[in-house]
Amino acid sequence: MRTKHTSESKIDWMITLVPLGIIIFLCVLFFLMPDQSNLVLGKIRFFFGDTLGSYYLIIGLGIFLLSLYVAGSKYGNIVLGKPDEKPQYSFLIWGAMMFTCGLAADILFYSFSEWVLYAEDPHIAEMGRIQEWAGVFPLFHWSFIPWGFYLLLAAAFGFMLHVRNCEKKKYSEACRPLLGKHTDGIAGRIIDLLAVFALLAGTATTFSVATPLMAALIAELLHIEISRTIINIIILLVTCVVYTYSLLHGFKGIGILAKACIYLFFGLMAYVLLFGGETKYIIETGLSSLGKMTQNFLELSTFTDPLRKTSFPQTWTIYYWAYWMVWCVAAPFFIGSISRGRTVRQTILGGYVFGVGSTLTSFIVLGNYSMGLQMTDKADFIAKYLENGDMYGMIVDMIKTMPGAPVVMVAVLITMIAFYATSFDSIALTASCYSYHTLKDDEQPNKGIQLMWCILLILLPIALLFAESSMNNLQSVSIVAAFPIGAVIVMIAASFLKDAKKYQSELGTDEKR
Repeated sequence: MRTKHTSESKIDWMITLVPLGIIIFLCVLFFLMPDQSNLVLGKIRFFFGDTLGSYYLIIGLGIFLLSLYVAGSKYGNIVLGKPDEKPQYSFLIWGAMMFTCGLAADILFYSFSEWVLYAEDPHIAEMGRIQEWAGVFPLFHWSFIPWGFYLLLAAAFGFMLHVRNCEKKKYSEACRPLLGKHTDGIAGRIIDLLAVFALLAGTATTFSVATPLMAALIAELLHIEISRTIINIIILLVTCVVYTYSLLHGFKGIGILAKACIYLFFGLMAYVLLFGGETKYIIETGLSSLGKMTQNFLELSTFTDPLRKTSFPQTWTIYYWAYWMVWCVAAPFFIGSISRGRTVRQTILGGYVFGVGSTLTSFIVLGNYSMGLQMTDKADFIAKYLENGDMYGMIVDMIKTMPGAPVVMVAVLITMIAFYATSFDSIALTASCYSYHTLKDDEQPNKGIQLMWCILLILLPIALLFAESSMNNLQSVSIVAAFPIGAVIVMIAASFLKDAKKYQSELGTDEKR
């Protein structure tokens, strides 16, 4: 399907500028008054996470179970497009774009290090040994429920775009079957403002998570002593150039970059698995962790620690579910856009295969490699982290234990840039669509608008580098933003079911005629 760029549709300046202005204001506030703003946001975050934490857990588990129901029900047969339409992309390219848009470079950062953070948590000691549980929670926090958010909404957005041929590519439009005429009023405007605000807040913080690791790798490779801030800015600018170039070349450019990212990613996994020296440990611990996660899935999904003995779910699970909710503004739209011609069932189950499968592979291989060295007393990464709190330096030390460490560092660096580029070109595309009142299915936003969003998305992380404390602050803003977004996600799910039922009735009526 050919697409065309448009400058004819009116730009929605309110939706474009208001959230951006709020984010910039907050960044300035965090920079000028970091301590005060951190204190206030910390209290707000504590209220949402501690007092209302069950809200996030219920939505997370509910959406995942609903996605399985939809995939297995009659709704799963609905083709995202015309009933006889064929898929727009091959299975491999489709899956590659889906996986790379859903996760940024922080997957590599967390794959290496997250088990260390859990290993020292009192909840792990309460449950048993590090060997038994430290590898379970990364799999749990990054797999089925996170991708459940993405895939159910992707099916809803794909239905909205390709079946109903909706010209408004916005969160509010997905709620129209429930909101009706109110979609065009204040209710719809509030939903869209919340969505763009969450998108900007989530994007800015995601860049800040893994970029310092890239800086640490460059410093190690080049043996230079330059400010991490300067290196981070250079990395962000290079990444911006790559994803901007990819985006401006349309879905073809995004597809090529995503495919290259997949080859790099799985090449890295294969190398660490086969040549890292911990193959047996990686496979056996990975299988054990998968088994424990599956066996205890419902318990892990509903654990609230009522007596707050460790506050583990408040610190980790609730935080993650909130963060995935924020990210649901961009990724599902993109997945829905590229799923034309596929059924709802294919979109959901295929997403679980590509998205969850690739995510689990990353955590099992990279996480268990370093944990294997720790548990067999070949290295002590936990002690190093406790000594100086430098997670990035610890990951560099992990990679240095691998054969051909400099080559691995280069591979990790290039893969991270590719991940950032493929995830953020999809985000920039989604943000660009929000800048228009209407946009037909075969139209793409004007290249000037796309370029503007590419630049804006990178400026905020650069600004935040000069106010280190504000990164946590903005992350808190993202978590707070997830509270209303969670309610919107539920509305979108209900709207999809209502409209899909109506559509199938229409098809049945047409067949009878």
